[in-house]
Amino acid sequence: MTRDIAVVAFAQTGHRRTTDDLSEVEMLMPVLHDVLGQTGLKTADIGFTCSGSSDYLAGRAFSFTLALDGVGAWPPISESHVETDGAWALYEAWTKLLTGDADTALVYSYGKSSPGPLRDVLTRQLDPYYVAPLWPDSVALAALQAQALIDAGHTDEPALAAVAARSRADAAANPHAQLRGPVPQGDHLVRPLRTGDCPPIGDGAAAVILAAGERARELCPRPAWIRGIDHRVEAHALGVRDLTDSPSTRLAAEHAGAFERPVDTAELHAPFTSQEVVLRKALRLGDGVRVNPSGGALAANPVMAAGLIRIGEAAAAVHRGESDRALAHATSGPCLQQNLVAVLEGEPR
Repeated sequence: MTRDIAVVAFAQTGHRRTTDDLSEVEMLMPVLHDVLGQTGLKTADIGFTCSGSSDYLAGRAFSFTLALDGVGAWPPISESHVETDGAWALYEAWTKLLTGDADTALVYSYGKSSPGPLRDVLTRQLDPYYVAPLWPDSVALAALQAQALIDAGHTDEPALAAVAARSRADAAANPHAQLRGPVPQGDHLVRPLRTGDCPPIGDGAAAVILAAGERARELCPRPAWIRGIDHRVEAHALGVRDLTDSPSTRLAAEHAGAFERPVDTAELHAPFTSQEVVLRKALRLGDGVRVNPSGGALAANPVMAAGLIRIGEAAAAVHRGESDRALAHATSGPCLQQNLVAVLEGEPR
């Protein structure tokens, strides 16, 4: 990398089960005002804007263009969009700043999962010839992965329940979380996963600001410098993958420099308890690492924003001085198909 780039601000909504009273723009605008207000920047000061969302959730083509009303597209701005989680929009913005074409970037993402049957909508991510016609939903596929882990001896149902309990206990201190405090494990939703092993369905949005070099130091007392970021993808066909492992996560972490020195904090995008088991192994996280102190996706999982929130939460921990070297992970697709890893550091104290 030829430029040092940092996350200098992060904002998110209070995540809710439903936001029928709000449009995507109305949900997004307070977050954009918040993240810009943290830095004192105005829309005209932003060199590049990139967003992440999904037209499938909105149920209409090019729905992301409507969200630009929240940003303000006049006077004309330099703007792009990715049809996936906002973590990948951050990756695009990071590469834009690396080129020197801009010194600041606004990245935002949003998702309203409440209007339709989310488990059915996500089947559109599957192989359209051999898997999608069978209509295995997202929870059923995660249950296959969980059962594979149990059969391999890597975990059991009480261990998964402990992951859920820890995550939601940590979320008690997070005012933005949808689920906070003790939550019963409940009955089996799809065996072996119980209700408590699965993420809540909800709506939400998030935004971060990136800045390069001295501009980052001007905008933030303790920038969260992106020391490495990389993303990789597994084979599309589930039958050719070992669901108990995530080589793409491990490879992304290696290329992001995550294994060069220990991290003290990890924000993992693990919507299901069983996926945290896979990610901890792939990322070589020991017991001394604080995992998902925000509560993670088990406490709030706005689809298309949850991955960006993991990066934002990791950066915010650096901003507050609670972390010196943090790892953030984002995923998309069934059973951890696509994975992004970022390493963020604060300046020595």
